[in-house]
Amino acid sequence: MASNPPGACCIVGVKHEGTPTGSIIKIGNRDAYLAVPEESKAQAGAAVLYLADIFGIWQNSKLVADQYAANGYLCVIPDLFNGDQLTTEAMGAPGFDIMKWLGEGSDGKNPHTPEAVDPIVVEAINWLKSEKGVTKIASAGYCFGAKPLARHVKDGINVGFFAHPSFVSEDELKAFNVPLSIAAAEIDNIFTTELRHKSEIILKEKGDPYQINLYSEVEHGFAVRAELSSKQARFAKEQAFIQAVTWFNTWL
Repeated sequence: MASNPPGACCIVGVKHEGTPTGSIIKIGNRDAYLAVPEESKAQAGAAVLYLADIFGIWQNSKLVADQYAANGYLCVIPDLFNGDQLTTEAMGAPGFDIMKWLGEGSDGKNPHTPEAVDPIVVEAINWLKSEKGVTKIASAGYCFGAKPLARHVKDGINVGFFAHPSFVSEDELKAFNVPLSIAAAEIDNIFTTELRHKSEIILKEKGDPYQINLYSEVEHGFAVRAELSSKQARFAKEQAFIQAVTWFNTWL
């Protein structure tokens, strides 16, 4: 593995304040969140495909998508979980098992495996191209979302960004044939120091442009769920976003 499966650190974090400015739309028969840039700032033909962590479409991810739009990118968050994204209430329930949820869903009938998620990602990519006329796609994968990003570079993603990735295999990373930037947490049982160094070796040998930034004193999930009252966590979250936008601006 280039990064381990999700664990307990994937399901903690802070809900951020603010009023999302995008809208819930349908891509096929599934929900998605769409953030649209002001016409005067829009980057023609460009979009960000936001592949979320296990919280899916919620307050924090909407606010991050809005910030991509503020930087000129049409941004869409497809619902990777068919309405079954996790909530803080569900995660606090006695006996909650994240791996069981991934394999079966909350009702035992709605798995969140690659086989279930892959068609959702492909549908979103095709929608951006056919319905929005997008010709250049950047994609940001947060935690859980890093794996589907890696799996679908081949379907038309031109540049990628991971924040604290989980579940990405070595083979998936080796096949990542476009520029990739990674925001890593110093304290992370998923994207560990050992796996980060292994990823560096893979990316160096592969030969495409890459970047790995390590943020001190923050934990897995910081790019979306940081405790903003902490100066260090706020700095890391904001810089990781700037890292993504700068990478997209450079390589898209």
